[in-house]
Parts: sequence; structure tokens; C-alpha cells
Amino acid sequence: MHNVDLPRFMGRWYVIGIIPTRFERGSHNPVETYRLDRKGNVCTWYRYRPDGFDAPVKLLKSTGLVVPGTGNAEWKVRFFGLFKAQYKVGWLAPDYSQVLVVRDARDYLWYMARTPTVADSDYRAMLARAGTLGYDVDRIERVPQRWPETGAGRDTFHGECQ
Repeated sequence: MHNVDLPRFMGRWYVIGIIPTRFERGSHNPVETYRLDRKGNVCTWYRYRPDGFDAPVKLLKSTGLVVPGTGNAEWKVRFFGLFKAQYKVGWLAPDYSQVLVVRDARDYLWYMARTPTVADSDYRAMLARAGTLGYDVDRIERVPQRWPETGAGRDTFHGECQ
């Protein structure tokens, strides 16, 4: 189990590889951004362009509730105020430049970095890590990222957590 320094973990993460949820299929330029609220919950904001770089920006907001006793490495993420899902740091680079977010069910996965691209060797290392964690690496999709964007849309947090 990792110990995650939450303030250091906050900020912008570019989604590089994914086993997508139904909302994320076909995402282009997806970015997940985190910030802590007054209660210590993690406000999560997922922005993406569905099915193409020129599509309008879509936003999904959620709230991460840190699971006690996990070193801040596991959260229960609440979507739409109704559903909760596991969010678990499966691997985190020591410099907080890359992260692999997993679930015990091995149904979804997010490989993210602080930059919109990573070296091919880093991507291959992530695939090996995911395989070691029990994931079918053939299901992992490399996500299209192209920056800078044109017509970037809203790119800041507004309001409280969901």
C-alpha cells in the first residue's frame, strides 16, 4: 500500500492509458484535476472531448472520500451524488509525475501523468505493472492527447465538490 501525500497529489493529471468507463469511451485530451476541499475531501474534475479533438469539452465532477487507514491511497469516489466507486493508487512515481489508478475488480484502470505525453518506455513499464496487478493489458487503450488545444473550453474548478 502506498502512502500518498494528498497536497502533493493534487492538481492536473493527463490521462495517458485507460480501461474506460462508458462515459470515457472515445475520450480525446482527457485530464483529471484534483483539489482538496475544506473537509479534506478530494474534488475531482474530469474534462474530455468525446470522439474527437474538435468536440466540445465535457466535464464530469465527483468527490473522493479518503478511506481511513489506507495512507490516502484509496478513496471512495461519489459520482452524481449517488454512486460510489473504488479509486486506488496501484503505483505512484516517487516524484509524483505518473500514477496508475486501479480497482480491486480490475474492471477499470487509469494511467496518468503530469504531462500530456510519456516516453514509450514509461508506457511499456505501465503495461508491465498493470499485468503484474492482474489486469488484461490487451484491454488498456492509449488515449489520444494533442496539446495545446484550440477552443479549450472551461479549464478551472467552479463551485464545491459534488
